[in-house]
This record gives sequence, C-alpha cells and structure tokens, in this order.
Amino acid sequence: MAVVISALLPVFLLIVLGFILKRSLMRLDTQWHGLERLTYYVLFPTLLIQTLVKADLSSVPVAGVGGALMLSALAMSLLCLALRPVFSRWNIDGPAFTSIFQGATRWQTYVALAVSSNLFGHTGLALASVAMVAIIPLVNVFSVSVLAHYAAPEKQSLRAIVMTVLTNPLIWACAIGLAVNVTHLPLPQVWHDVAEALGRSSLGIGLLVTGAGLQLAGMFRPSLAASIAVLLKLILMPVLGVALALWFGISGSSLVIVAVCSAVPTSSSAYVLARQMGGDAPLLAQIITLQTILAAVTMPIVIALVTATP
Repeated sequence: MAVVISALLPVFLLIVLGFILKRSLMRLDTQWHGLERLTYYVLFPTLLIQTLVKADLSSVPVAGVGGALMLSALAMSLLCLALRPVFSRWNIDGPAFTSIFQGATRWQTYVALAVSSNLFGHTGLALASVAMVAIIPLVNVFSVSVLAHYAAPEKQSLRAIVMTVLTNPLIWACAIGLAVNVTHLPLPQVWHDVAEALGRSSLGIGLLVTGAGLQLAGMFRPSLAASIAVLLKLILMPVLGVALALWFGISGSSLVIVAVCSAVPTSSSAYVLARQMGGDAPLLAQIITLQTILAAVTMPIVIALVTATP
C-alpha cells in the first residue's frame, strides 16, 4: 500500500496545485483554455506517439491487456444504454444521461500514464500505451454517438459524427505511433529529442489543467446522476476490468496496469465534448470533481487488492 500511495501522491499533488493556481495566480479562464488546447492538440498526442514508437510491444501481453480493457469499456457502455429506460423513470433526461455515460466509460489518461510510469517506469508506460490504443478510439466513438443521439439540440448526421471521431487528435496519435512501431520506421534523433521534451511536460501540465477544472460546488450534496456515475466508474469498472484480465490469464505488473486504467476517474476532455455537443456540462463537471477526489481513496485500495492477488 505504501508503494501505491507513493506513486499516486505526486499525481494528486499536481491536481491540487492546479486547483490552487486557478484560484490564485492564474484566475483567467483563457489562460487555462490555452493550456488545455496545447495539451490536447500538441503535448499529449506527442507523448502518445513517442511512447508507442519506443514501446517494446513484443514484451507485453497486448491481446490480454488490450482485450480486457476494450471489453470492459464495451460492457460498461452497453450497461449504460440498457439502463437508459430506468434513468428516464428517475427523471434523468437525455443530456444528463450522456454525462453519466461519459462519466462511466471515459478515463483520465494523464492520471493513468502518470501512475503507470511511477509504478513500473517504461514498462508501465508501454502497458498503458496498449490500454490507450484499446480504449481511446472505442470510447470516443461511443461518446460522440451517444451525445449526438441523446443530447444534441439538432440530431447529428452520420457524416458529422464520423468527422468528429476522425479529427480526434488522440486517435490519430495512437494510429501514427502504432504504425511507426509496427513498420519499424526510423525517425531522426531530432524527433526523439523534441518529442521527449514535449512528452515530459504533457503529464505535469495535463494534471494541472485537470485540477484547475475541478468544481467543488455541490460536492457534498451530489445529485443522483452524479452518484450513479461515480459508482459505475470507480467501483464497477475496476471489477469488470480486473475480472476480464484474470479471465485472459493476465497477472503481475500487467494486471496492476489494467487495474490502474480501470480505476482512474473520467477524462476532463469529456467536459469539453459535452459543451460542444449539448450535454449536461455542469453535471459532468460535478462528476469529474467527485471522481477525481474519491479516486484518491479508491485507486490505492483497488491497486493494493490486485497487487496482493496471488
């Protein structure tokens, strides 16, 4: 447990620092909006590409780790859709449902990568990269489709949905990094130097931006919809991910990384997507805040339990 907490502590301290900076030194929303766009479109995609380019995928159980996480995300997505009629009877409307869906299925990649790196170094990053390839395209397609169907003021055409997915920089980063890795395409040293510099900064800035986006209003009296999203993501999702990983025969550090990627809170970029497509953005802000704070308690427990698994 001490090792797990020491790996998580820097991550959550950076999130707390971002929260403090937003309310003291950097109060303007435009400052954080610029950092958010820089991270989302430049820094983080560069980190994904470089991590996948350097990853020795032959040394990690790609099918087991990727399969377990992809199936757990798929199972959670189908469960949310199956529960839609129940949520309707509880007066949870379409936009609110999309926030539950995103809160239950998306994952905070900055936290997952930072914790994986702190726990297992380059091996952890390689395993987390496999998780990104498995999860990012799937959850982005599902999230955009669900928002287009249940929340958009005007129903989005299939072409608009496809274009939204195809222009996602994280999906492109995964595709490029994986293609370079598989084809063994040589890259100049200057690329590696620049990519390493940008990649090192991406996690720290990403965690600061995550902290800046936290909203404490309503935290102590969460809505029913927010409570559902927290339970689905922080409790049920790790159970699904770890159970599927064990079914695939995954163990050791690979199993721990599956637990990490399953137990992280939802992505802060989900809030941006909700604002763009008519989702319940205030509800999603509450969900992100609750999950991020509570994950400081639930993640160490999940990881410690998995670590103790024989």
